[in-house]
Amino acid sequence: MSRRRTFSIVAALAAIAALVLAGPRPRAAVADSGQLFIYRVNASSDAAAQRLFDRGFDVLENRAGGDLFVLGNAATADKLRTAGFQPAIAEKIETGGWQPPSTRLVPDAAGPAVAPIDETYDGGYRTVRAQYAHLDKVAADHPDLATVVDYGDSYLKTRNAATGYDLKAICLTRRATGDCALTPTAPKPRFLLMTQIHAREIVTGDIAWRFIDHLVANAAGSTAALLNSTEIWVVPIVNPDGVDLVQQGGNRPYLQRKNLDASGSTSCPRPPTGSGQVGVDLNRNSNNHWGGASTSRNKCSEVYPGLNPDSEPETRAIEGLFRKLFADQRGPADTDAAPATTRGAMISMHSFAGMNLFPWGWTNGHSPNDAALRRIAQHMSSLNGYQFGQPGEILYNASGTSDDWSYGELGIASFTIEVASCGRFTPAYSCTGTDFAKNLPVLLYVAGLAKAPYQA
Repeated sequence: MSRRRTFSIVAALAAIAALVLAGPRPRAAVADSGQLFIYRVNASSDAAAQRLFDRGFDVLENRAGGDLFVLGNAATADKLRTAGFQPAIAEKIETGGWQPPSTRLVPDAAGPAVAPIDETYDGGYRTVRAQYAHLDKVAADHPDLATVVDYGDSYLKTRNAATGYDLKAICLTRRATGDCALTPTAPKPRFLLMTQIHAREIVTGDIAWRFIDHLVANAAGSTAALLNSTEIWVVPIVNPDGVDLVQQGGNRPYLQRKNLDASGSTSCPRPPTGSGQVGVDLNRNSNNHWGGASTSRNKCSEVYPGLNPDSEPETRAIEGLFRKLFADQRGPADTDAAPATTRGAMISMHSFAGMNLFPWGWTNGHSPNDAALRRIAQHMSSLNGYQFGQPGEILYNASGTSDDWSYGELGIASFTIEVASCGRFTPAYSCTGTDFAKNLPVLLYVAGLAKAPYQA
């Protein structure tokens, strides 16, 4: 098939998705804006960082000294200058061939051309279908260790069952009575890893895949004690609709961050361009100081937090899963400390700053469990070599995030790992092995603390 014909098929698929999911819109809203760049800009103060968000710039999860990084096209540089910033190109996003995998963005789309578990894009990254087939295979091959749980539906599936995805997790433990039950009174402590809440942070989903395989492959050896004592829960794709759109770019993944809730924002670009994207940022949608730092009321902004806290089905579903797995162990006030006897820990994985972060993210003020969280994060950094601190200390403040919610609502020890991604936002697939090797000791360490993390 010719390159021109392949490109035409992908363009047609994108147009169909736009019409089915959001109705008519101006042609410019779905056009590819061309070459993308990552710009480095000085924004050393909280006010300067928030000004970038307020002006609608796509601020990436990375910082170097006083500089932040902004994704955009050539026109973005002019807009940054107009806003008083001096952009410098830090990275040119490489283009590639158009080889889209299967999709569930539209009804009646063709299925995978290969076995679902073998479906990849951009050099080896796994599609949503591949990730879910992997979970099912692990559970089928290891019924004594693995249980797959369907914990909800994505935004698109709530609108049309012929599109979108189930939301899936896997529980890994040496099975005994009561294990992997959806109740916060289960006998074993629990650790949860969640990845790709931001769809375009594709390295993180591959790390989840490798982590699952590592636990199972070593169940009779190095991971035996952990699996005997602890339930390990992994949610490899929190935002499957968004990941489906990402993977439709083939060897040039679309840089969709948010879910695909287009309600009230039908003029926003889909696929995403340098001027914005459709959807809600699921990592700004949680009901913990919602709508504050690092959010924007511009519906096309990459940090649009939604019409209301917990407005998105993906947010409500993942929070519902947390409530079924972890008891509420701290009071309602921001100043209420989780007790030393608290059970449970979680990590939300992002890219590409090379940081270990902990609550609070919404403020520079310390949480009442700051000393213990900081001590754990410091040890995490001794294992993966990353910086550690609160987001406002080393990155930027952010409100309505998943780790602020899980700590604030339930009291469990909560962390975000910003993997380094070989220093690139969209690294070659070969980079994932490096990121996994760096972070495997961290995942095992925090999982091993789940019984009483604040006593570590």
